[in-house]
Amino acid sequence: MEIRVKTVGERRRRRGLAVASALLGGVMVLSGCGGDEKPARPDAQERADEAAAKETSVAEISITPKDGTDNASINNAGHVSVKKGTLTEVEVKTKDGQAVEGEMSDDKTSWKPSGQLERATTYKVSVTAEDSKGRASHENATFTTVSPSNSFIGNFSPEDGSTVGVGMPVSIRFDKEITDKKAVQQGVDVSVSSGQEVACHWFSTTRMDCRPQEYWKEGATVTMKLALDGVEGAPNVYGVQQKTVTFHIGRNQVSIVDAETKQMKVTRNGKTIRTIPISAGAPDNKTYEGQMVISEKFKETRMNGATVGFTDDDGKGEYDIKDVPHAMRLTTSGTFIHGNYWGQGVFGNANTSHGCVGLEDAKGANDPNKPGAWFFENSMIGDVVVVQNTGDKTVAPDNGFNGWNMPWDQWVAGSAV
Repeated sequence: MEIRVKTVGERRRRRGLAVASALLGGVMVLSGCGGDEKPARPDAQERADEAAAKETSVAEISITPKDGTDNASINNAGHVSVKKGTLTEVEVKTKDGQAVEGEMSDDKTSWKPSGQLERATTYKVSVTAEDSKGRASHENATFTTVSPSNSFIGNFSPEDGSTVGVGMPVSIRFDKEITDKKAVQQGVDVSVSSGQEVACHWFSTTRMDCRPQEYWKEGATVTMKLALDGVEGAPNVYGVQQKTVTFHIGRNQVSIVDAETKQMKVTRNGKTIRTIPISAGAPDNKTYEGQMVISEKFKETRMNGATVGFTDDDGKGEYDIKDVPHAMRLTTSGTFIHGNYWGQGVFGNANTSHGCVGLEDAKGANDPNKPGAWFFENSMIGDVVVVQNTGDKTVAPDNGFNGWNMPWDQWVAGSAV
């Protein structure tokens, strides 16, 4: 076996090559890209970034709606919330600088405007929050609420908190034509404490009424919830209402007018409490028949025949009485039940009116002992007046609040849901 002994020169050359190889290897490591290893010591920028990250707040602010939104809700826009922190400052202003009042939650994690925002208005929101270490976070947004031309509202009867008679339906008239009736009707919920089934019926693209099959139960409470905010009732036309309305049903009063006997029986819970002589429409101007609901009351009002088509050859009204006492509207077209001080001896004896139902009364509406005054004081909006034996047609269901004249199956068929 041959043993080779390295010379001193060879050993020195090999050590030099090893050192060179190590140096080259080090250069390759330092200049390599995409590797997992990091330099042992961060440079100045990395140290600065790391320090900044440690000082950043962890509070997460949310603003509804998002920045740049158009057609925003007037009910739910401008709402602010925060996670991992508390709100320290919320400022909502219109574009021209008018501040919006708001309400902060007890735990300071949410804020909302105190009332509805204005339509067609641009709002700017500026929010500051702090996390548990007192580090501040900021957020800003700008949005514009829905315009009147791109929104609809429903004007409803009866009024919130009112007490009405058993015949008063929920009636909603929309200020824009509704093409998606199903979507809108799904945003309206009507319920009653008596448990009666309530159905809604569309009379047109702008009117929807809701009622039970029979009159409301005496003493019941009716609740209507409008969840129309953001509902698209027609292309690019959105609802803006979000509210709950309640009204109460009073005593059950139904008055029955018989044009043949010229008497009216006022009943409560089916029992007659008073019989009053009346004068209905003359043979040439018969009173509508059917179930009619009192929709308005006036202690005194003007009645001009020209407003309802009764004119003479000169185009003037066949009558113009400026102080008709104790008038209560039964139809939109102009049928009233009212006091009458100018008709002498006709009550209970002759039908002489232009279609209204007249009761004996005093000029000035100041004699409480007259039948007209008594009936006025003992009637309320929503009471039912049933007119019989006039020989005229039945009043149209949409002429006033008179949907009770439509059979239930037809009423339900007019629902969109």
